[in-house]
Amino acid sequence: MASNSAKNNEEGEGGKVKVSLDGAPYLRKVDLKTYTNYKGLSSGLEKMFCSFTFEGQSRDLVNGSEYVLTYEDKDGDWMLVGDVPWEMFTETCRRLRIMKGSDAIGLVDAVAAPRETEKCM
Repeated sequence: MASNSAKNNEEGEGGKVKVSLDGAPYLRKVDLKTYTNYKGLSSGLEKMFCSFTFEGQSRDLVNGSEYVLTYEDKDGDWMLVGDVPWEMFTETCRRLRIMKGSDAIGLVDAVAAPRETEKCM
């Protein structure tokens, strides 16, 4: 039971979550409570990882770039950041991963399909 408690403290407890960037040799930790919306989170992550990948170019990780911002929820499912209301995201997010878009094709397609259906109705 102690190991489960330690794992909960490490992943998502108190709003702090680990962030990984595909290809980066290190992880960062971010406190989701310091942000009020997805745009602020995206901007903060850009600044956090700018020296490694973004090379000073402004990128919006939530609204499209060569990278896709994903998160692991409480159930262990990987989802696209921005698909649920901000409050729900902050309550369920356990880890963040900035993936190359080419690696997230299956995830993006699975989430985009229902969106297309909703637009038709």
